[in-house]
Formats: sequence, C-alpha cells, structure tokens
Amino acid sequence: SQLTISWKIDYSVEMNCKLFLRRLKESKRAVNSILVDDDDEDEEDVERVSWSGEPVGSISWSVKETASSIRSGSEQSFPKIDTTPSLSKQGSGYSLSSLFKGLYSHLFELSVFVHCFLAFSDTSSRTYAPELRKPKSDGKVIPMDMILLQAFSLEKFRSLQDKLLLLDEAVAVYDGNVITAVLIFLKKSLSKEILFRELMARDVALRHYVHYLKEMGEQKLLVELLKALGRTEDMALMHYKEHLNIKDESRRRDFLKSCLSLPFSQDDATHVQDHYTLLERQIIIEASDKKAVAEIFKKFPRKASILNMPIITTLYYSCFYHYGESEGTFSSPSNIRKTFRISEKQYILTALGARAKLKSWFDVDSLFNTKNWLGYTKKRSPIGFHRVVDILHKNSAPVQVLQEYVNLIDNPDLKLGGALKYKCHDIVINTYRDLKDRQQLIVYREKLERDSPEYRKIQELLNNVQIRWKN
Repeated sequence: SQLTISWKIDYSVEMNCKLFLRRLKESKRAVNSILVDDDDEDEEDVERVSWSGEPVGSISWSVKETASSIRSGSEQSFPKIDTTPSLSKQGSGYSLSSLFKGLYSHLFELSVFVHCFLAFSDTSSRTYAPELRKPKSDGKVIPMDMILLQAFSLEKFRSLQDKLLLLDEAVAVYDGNVITAVLIFLKKSLSKEILFRELMARDVALRHYVHYLKEMGEQKLLVELLKALGRTEDMALMHYKEHLNIKDESRRRDFLKSCLSLPFSQDDATHVQDHYTLLERQIIIEASDKKAVAEIFKKFPRKASILNMPIITTLYYSCFYHYGESEGTFSSPSNIRKTFRISEKQYILTALGARAKLKSWFDVDSLFNTKNWLGYTKKRSPIGFHRVVDILHKNSAPVQVLQEYVNLIDNPDLKLGGALKYKCHDIVINTYRDLKDRQQLIVYREKLERDSPEYRKIQELLNNVQIRWKN
C-alpha cells in the first residue's frame, strides 16, 4: 500500500508541476497583454491591486493564487482585477511584472511548495480539531519558508483556532521538520493543559511530540504528558529513568526507594526492587571494603568501586574477595545468589572465573563436587566440562588440573579435541588405544620427545601383541 501511495504521489507531482507551468505561462501572457508604459499612473493603480485582498507578490498570495488556479482546472478563466478604490496605492510595493520575474526566479521552490499542498489537499479526508468548525476557505496556512527550510515566523498565528489549524495543516504535509517546528511553537505559546488536550486527538502530532521530548531530555514534561494520557506504566518508567541523572549514590538509592510505589508492571516492579536492593547492598559492601585489611586486598588491590555495577559483576567481586563467608553477610556469594535469584549455571560460571583467577583449584573442585545418596563424591557440571576446561586454560591452570577435567567430558570427540588442544598426552594415548587406532598412535608418537614417558608408553602399546588393532 505504501508503494501504491508513493506512485500516486509521484504521478501527482508530475501532473501538478506541468499544470502549474502551463497556467503560469497563460497568466504571464494575459498580464502582458494589458500592460502599458511604466510611466502611466493608471498602470501603477492596476499593478498595485491584489486579486485576493493581500499584497501582490507576497509569498502567501503567490501560493494561494497558484493553488487556486491549478485546482480550478480549465473552467476558471483569468481572474478579474479589482479596481475599487478601497485599496490604496500604498497597499503593496510590488508590480505584476516584478511578480512574474520573481516567480520565474523561484520556480523550483514554488513547484515544490504547490506539490506539497496539492498532493494532500483532499478536504474530504482532512481532520480538524473536534471543537472547531471547518474553515470557510481552503487556503493553506503553512509558510512556504518552513517547507524550504528557511527562516520563518509563526507569531501571526495568535488565536487557538489558528494554531490548531496550523498543526492540522502541518500534519497533512507529512513533513517531520514542519510538524516539529509547529509543535515547538505551540509548546511555547500554549499552556500544558491545552496542548496535552489537543494532542490527544492527533496521534501523529502526539507521537512527534513524545519523540521530541525524549530527544531533548525533557523527562519531567514527558512524565506529565504520559500521566495526562493515562499511560501510567510509561510514566513510571520515564520517572524511574531520571535516576541516571543522579550522581550521588545515597540520593540515587533514596530516589529508587521512592520509585517502588509507582504503578509499574509486575516484571518492571521486580526489576526496580532488585535495583534498589542491589545499590543498597553495594553501598554497605563498599563502605566496609574501603577499610578492609585482609590479606587478599593487599595481594590483589581493588581496581574500581563496586558501586553501580551490574549484578553479575557484583557476584564476581563477592566470589573474588568474600568467598567462603557465611550466608548471613551481605557480601556472601551465596547470599547474593539467593537474594537475586541467580541460576545455578550463571553462578557456577561466575564463581569458576573468580576462583580460577586466584589459582584456587581446591575451590574450583568444590564447585563441582556432589554426593549421591550412598555418600560417594562425584563431579557434576551444569555448563559442560568442555567449557570448564576452556575457562581453566584461560587462567593458566596446570596440566594436571586440565587433564582431570578433560577426562570428565562425556562426548568422545570433544574429549579428544580438548586433549589434543591442551596437550593432555595420557588422555590422547588412552583414547587412541580404546579406539584401536594404531596409525594415529604412530602419528602422535612422532610429535613427542624421544625417551619421554609418553613416547615410551606409546611404544609399549604398539608392541603389545594382545591388542587387536583395526589398522
């Protein structure tokens, strides 16, 4: 449908421009036929008289007369000149000849302007303010300078009716710059209550105004507008967003606490509650850790404050500096996990990264040790042991540690790939032995140093006549 409308508008542009040029030439020939010498006073009287009661040669006169000529088609003849003495010679300083000279010099601008209004001048579908009657005349009120992105003034629109008609005409032009310019004018010249009331009946203008307020950062006015529109959840979110402008953490915490009573949706209310709880806890941890004298703070000095950090960063910080604390303390990893409902997978990934960074392999093992109902200890991972191996390798884990976790990988291909990647020789040799792949053992033997334990182990397997190799 948009493609069809675009085609129709382009076709209308071409037809209107052709009709405009033809009528302009006819008008020029008609005027030239009645012109006399420039010194004749009567000519000045004729030339200084407008056709519609406005100064001849003005922008609004040119546009109205041109649009009127095009709409009337072939049925309208050359307009009659009003020679009544009601208009004085001082009515205009322009002549018809200078008018046509100006029209020809600005032909492109006028053509664009006429198209903009004629393409959308179907009065049957135009929407006016609900409380206003339809104007008697169909004259366009948008200054042409707005279309041409030149300097313009809207101060002549003083009454409410004129201002609302100006807004309706701006929307009909479908030009975002024009609509925004008119809205800025109305924002300055109308009270908030009247402007909000009128925008409720104009969806296009309302969307432009909301976008404008967001771009300009006028949060308070936007909150008032959303509240007037009955969009309470949007209003609450916009009010909550103001916390970004508060730099002091204590004042931000108090502001977030005041937001808890706003009409958020259920999910948003949970998010705001978590945000407030997290910041409150971060303030407590930060105040305590600034004075901390524990050995870990001396060995690994803090590089940044914990304030305003995301929840996962806070959990990592807790696993790094406060691992092993009882669940009753605010800085305990288990307390943070429980309070903010962090999943087991996310907790394991975060804690593994923090403890592996400290080379605390005993703590790494404790993350995966579980006991079955018989009391036997077994390693289990919700993230897959191949990912565990990758994290351990990035933190420079020793080969013995890597080999232990590579051996726990269930998938044979992933296990072999990990063993080859991290040079876990025993696992590679045992895997090829289980696969009875003699050729791969020979190839891998050539990559090892002679007389190394791994080299000798492969040699013993190749000499074992009890193994039935497949190749």
